[in-house]
Amino acid sequence: MKRACVIGWPVSHSLSPVIHGYWLEEHGLEGEYVKAAVEPKDFEGFLTSLAARGFCGANITVPHKIEAYRLCELRDGAAEAIGAVNTVWLDAGRLAGSNTDAYGFTANLDSESPGWDRCGGPAVVVGAGGAARAIVWALIQRGFEDVRIVNRTGRRAAELAASFPPARAFGFESLARVLEGAGLVVNTSTLGMAGAPALDIDLSAIGLNATVSDIVYHPLETDLLRQAKEGGWKTVDGLGMLLHQAVPGFEKWFGLRPEVSPGLRERVLAAVTARERTAA
Repeated sequence: MKRACVIGWPVSHSLSPVIHGYWLEEHGLEGEYVKAAVEPKDFEGFLTSLAARGFCGANITVPHKIEAYRLCELRDGAAEAIGAVNTVWLDAGRLAGSNTDAYGFTANLDSESPGWDRCGGPAVVVGAGGAARAIVWALIQRGFEDVRIVNRTGRRAAELAASFPPARAFGFESLARVLEGAGLVVNTSTLGMAGAPALDIDLSAIGLNATVSDIVYHPLETDLLRQAKEGGWKTVDGLGMLLHQAVPGFEKWFGLRPEVSPGLRERVLAAVTARERTAA
């Protein structure tokens, strides 16, 4: 029986077992996907002994993605460009890694807002963390020549932009000007997440055919998406990115490429609701 896991510290919050468990059940595959809570001091030993522990691969979550990049003997183009690994597998005994966040982001938009990359205007990315790094790279791969990164800490935005020319960095004080005519607006920050401050921006100047996306999925409809929906723009929530980024890993480990279906989305939403009730 093939086994995979998600490695993090902490990892109890991860929805990955729900996603992969659904696909294993849907396709009648004999396999298992579990959580592995691994402290940073133990991570190298755990990751480099995956096979001995009975695993054929793993997802990597915080705080281990950078260390996983360092430990992989083989890395694909996405991992090399982004500088972090969230999916690993064994390739002839060697540890191989990818970053599937970029794929998950674009696949989600392709599914929920077809033509999002042909609507004209610049792409505006709010935030400059790890998710932003993957998304900026994905946008450039899709042909965006004007990518504008806006962050509360200007230095971080500048560092990210320098890694991915022709992206440019801006401070929050420039947000109104940066949004003018935007064809895509993406929030990659924690602003708008449950328990965090709202992302307070005015979308009125963005393009008429723009798409507004938020990678936050708790709550599923953030204030940003609500404002965009009320304004008549296309909106894409963050849950789909989580679901789509899981597809390449499942295929590597279990030999079958699954689909992100309404049934999967319902299963994961049910798990999120149950978790919220337990926390309350």
